[in-house]
Amino acid sequence: MASEAVLEITDENFEAEVLNSDQPVLVDFWAEWCMPCRMLAPTVEELAGEYEGRAKVGKIDTETNREITMKYSINAIPTVIVFKGGEPVKKFVGMTNKGDMTEALDEALA
Repeated sequence: MASEAVLEITDENFEAEVLNSDQPVLVDFWAEWCMPCRMLAPTVEELAGEYEGRAKVGKIDTETNREITMKYSINAIPTVIVFKGGEPVKKFVGMTNKGDMTEALDEALA
């Protein structure tokens, strides 16, 4: 699915990995059949490497993790949400460029 730097986030580990994280977390909501999601994946992996140790980057499969998908009203994918202190601070729906996600992560780190 992803590189070692990209966390696999699930309904079961969402609270521990995202809500209780002491670092900002970028979460990519995706599905295997979603072509734009596949196109966004290399960018998400790049960000994971670039922010390793400063922020977490993870992916959550919307097909198998319905609870979190519904909780955050994910109606279109890809959707990327940046969390800080357990709260969503920035949300991108659809194809998003690396610059916008980098800016959101940098703001969350400030």
